[in-house]
Amino acid sequence: MLRSYLPAIVFLILGGAVGGAFAMLNTVIGPRRATPHKQDPYECGLPSEIKRGMRFGISFYLIAMLFILFDIEVIFLYPIAIELRAYGSFALGETIVFIGLLLIAFLYVWRRGALEWR
Repeated sequence: MLRSYLPAIVFLILGGAVGGAFAMLNTVIGPRRATPHKQDPYECGLPSEIKRGMRFGISFYLIAMLFILFDIEVIFLYPIAIELRAYGSFALGETIVFIGLLLIAFLYVWRRGALEWR
């Protein structure tokens, strides 16, 4: 049993050792001069215009949460799609009910205006 896991264990040990060695080398020989330009936030190749303390609107968080919710629910369809023949017609019926409930939830959220960017 251990022989089948041996390559994975060796790979994890080597990966951890290389990652740890690079992190240690960076702290030992890396430059430590902090300048205001280096301390500025940086994202996507452009300097950020957002200053500390800026507040996002609630619609940003609402849309992000809805995306995560629907995205995770769709992931549940993958195992059934792979093994639908093994599960039979019962799984197909349950999948149709699940998709119907997702559609009802999506229409409810849409009608309530939660997807409108304000």
